[in-house]
Amino acid sequence: MNQSERVALITGASSGIGEAFARRLARDGYGLILVARRREQLEKLARELGNAEVIVADLTVPEDLARIEARISNEPRLDLLVNNAGFGTKGVFWETPLEGQQRMYDLHVIATMRLTRAAVAAMVPRNRGGVINVSSVAGFGQAPGNISYCATKTWMNSFTEGLDLELRGRGSGVRVQALCPGFTYSEFHEVMGMSRDPIPKFMWLQAADVVDQSLRGLERGKVYVITGGFYRFIVALEKLTPRRLRSAALVAAGRRRRKPAGK
Repeated sequence: MNQSERVALITGASSGIGEAFARRLARDGYGLILVARRREQLEKLARELGNAEVIVADLTVPEDLARIEARISNEPRLDLLVNNAGFGTKGVFWETPLEGQQRMYDLHVIATMRLTRAAVAAMVPRNRGGVINVSSVAGFGQAPGNISYCATKTWMNSFTEGLDLELRGRGSGVRVQALCPGFTYSEFHEVMGMSRDPIPKFMWLQAADVVDQSLRGLERGKVYVITGGFYRFIVALEKLTPRRLRSAALVAAGRRRRKPAGK
């Protein structure tokens, strides 16, 4: 990686929203530290973008997570951390493999917390920098069959909001953001084993558009960035709907899915 005044570290940088962040930030003149599990995709992207360092790491592995923490702490030019690495599972909570559930909490919660702490601890004395935690509109509610994903993204939203309050209470210039996209074209759903076909096309977002909205929001100091007018409407409606009505609707939908055909 060549010398650059500003450096951004992006996790989950090999595809989707993480790759879109890398491309946009490279155009903006950032030096990049790209982190993901897949070496081939990372190195291909780094060659294409130029000013990039590649670190192959699985953030659910304690030794790998510690390496990235140390890299953050020892980078005096770090101006932006994008905690993008994540994945989803589907299925009833007590029927899905425990290993996948554990990895999700390790990645979405533990890795996000530790990397954010390392970054903010270095940024606050410089009174500059930012952290973007890639959450989801799923973090504003629950969805049976996907409860750990929703729960970890709810944690991410709350964590980011609380950190924003602490930073502003200290008068710090460091900014944090919970980026909450809806369905976005990427490998995320293929890896999850979920078909895009049942979801209307108007609900799908382009990763580059998500990144553009995120960076505009960070510049304006917005702690929550919900991408797309449709999703902003859905989140607003969900907040206005009493919890008991939302719960009743979800339970009824679950019962309809379980009802045998012909009955």
